Amino acid sequence: MARHLITSALPYINGIKHLGNMVGSMLPADVYTRYLRQRGHEALYICATDEHGTPAELAAKEAGLPVAEFCAQQHEAQKAIYDGFGLAFDHFGRSSSPQNAEITQRIARSLHRNGFIEERAIRQVYSVADGRFLPDRYIVGTCPHCGYDKARGDQCENCTRVLDPTDLLEPRSAISGSSELEVRETKHLFLRQSALAGEVEAWIDEVGEEWPTLASSIARKWLTEGLQDRSITRDLDWGVPVPADTWPELAAEGKVFYVWFDAPIEYVAATKEWADSAPDQNRDWASWWYGDAAADVRYTEFMAKDNVPFHTVMFPATLLGTQEPWKRVDYVKAFNWLTYYGGKFSTSQRRGIFTDAALELLPADYWRYFLMAHAPESDDTSFTWELFSATVNKDLADTLGNFVNRVLSFSRKRFGDEVPAGAEPGEAERQLGTEISRLLAEYEEHMEALQFRKAAHALRSLWSAGNSYLEEKAPWLEIKTDQDTAALTLRTAMNLIHLYSVISEPYIPTAARAMRTAFALPADDATWVGAEQAAALDAVPAGTPFTVPPVLFAKLTEDDLAGYRERFGGGEE
Repeated sequence: MARHLITSALPYINGIKHLGNMVGSMLPADVYTRYLRQRGHEALYICATDEHGTPAELAAKEAGLPVAEFCAQQHEAQKAIYDGFGLAFDHFGRSSSPQNAEITQRIARSLHRNGFIEERAIRQVYSVADGRFLPDRYIVGTCPHCGYDKARGDQCENCTRVLDPTDLLEPRSAISGSSELEVRETKHLFLRQSALAGEVEAWIDEVGEEWPTLASSIARKWLTEGLQDRSITRDLDWGVPVPADTWPELAAEGKVFYVWFDAPIEYVAATKEWADSAPDQNRDWASWWYGDAAADVRYTEFMAKDNVPFHTVMFPATLLGTQEPWKRVDYVKAFNWLTYYGGKFSTSQRRGIFTDAALELLPADYWRYFLMAHAPESDDTSFTWELFSATVNKDLADTLGNFVNRVLSFSRKRFGDEVPAGAEPGEAERQLGTEISRLLAEYEEHMEALQFRKAAHALRSLWSAGNSYLEEKAPWLEIKTDQDTAALTLRTAMNLIHLYSVISEPYIPTAARAMRTAFALPADDATWVGAEQAAALDAVPAGTPFTVPPVLFAKLTEDDLAGYRERFGGGEE
């Protein structure tokens, strides 16, 4: 049985993320990891905050904090939100860790030794007032296309046009505001991706056929256009330093590695952080990433489409260039965009719903289920409050929540606080068991294929099957003429609730736990439901004490929607 290594794109450190970030990487990775663990697989889920690069330094400057302190605070703030969403990371690390510096420098040395890193002279903007070279984002000015006066040297946020620093009108330093800028020659390290293009293409030919079309088409587009050598160092104060034993001159100048060089390496480093955090547990990080020890590892990455080129081309090129047996990704699960009423979520413009605000409004399970049931897998998905409300009310409140509440409440009222015995199962129960077994197999098939929308549909169908059975049997009528038959119906429905508690856990873990703990079973340690047990529906025997949990999901009202629209916008856009 394979060991499963799961990573999701690292959330950047400069601020709380929006729901598009959540559904595009971390949440589906969590759902899949939970499912794998339930099916008995060994699964390791690794993530971290991505903390280096110009935006981190600029955000820290704006906050009036040293960048290290700013990143430490933001890491804790993001981690608290992900804990609130129930993300079951094995380790949530930091790319500013000593482990990442160590492994990044080790990989850079290997690339240099093999001739795939080259030192080149380039011309770059220098700020006389600041006494330093400025990365593109440290230069601001007026956009020549739209006149926006706070355009950055790499892109105008207003009109989205890609820029060079020399395109800007009235350019100035983002650090000091000085316009005393010069273009000077400096040296940087370049990753010779052009020399690795053949190896990357051969590797994608080998593993990429299994990937979703979105991931493979983006990777092949980059290959078709030709891989360009890429600068992998920057003039920043914050980052993984260029090792002095290999590039003494650049190290003396304070060069650090480009954030997109060291960030993917943090997947490896965060695994080492995980191992180092519990030395008494003999965790072997290298067995997940290196050599023959990792031969049984199946590595799956989750990310939105804008991250695909770096993970399917640049990072594999980096690992291939070391000529060492580093583990490379087996399956790339890529997502399209979640939009907000058809427009882009924006971290910088705070457009849309952000994860902290989402948890203030409603518990995590509401968001987890909605996002996965509408995951942007085949195309972009538009978030609207109307769609969110309809999904919550129909699927969670009516189909699942109402079923649980009315079955347990009615049974307690008529038969007391233990699961009633009643008659032996009849034809209706046999048909129900067959249908549940069929739908469960469909759910498992979609989860194995990482088709989360289809899996959510199958899960909803499983919940609906219980409602159909209850309406057909109508225990509120049966009890008037045949108490044993009514008791059978309720006992069967309670077994459905227990089954739902097990199989729904990847999507709605808090509600699943509430359903499961409603039954006082002495040894309720099953992690999944087999086909035979699904058909038999007998995991909860007669006489089992039970309680009625609080309402699992409250319906959203028109007043709720009006308040959400007023706070976040929508509808009129």
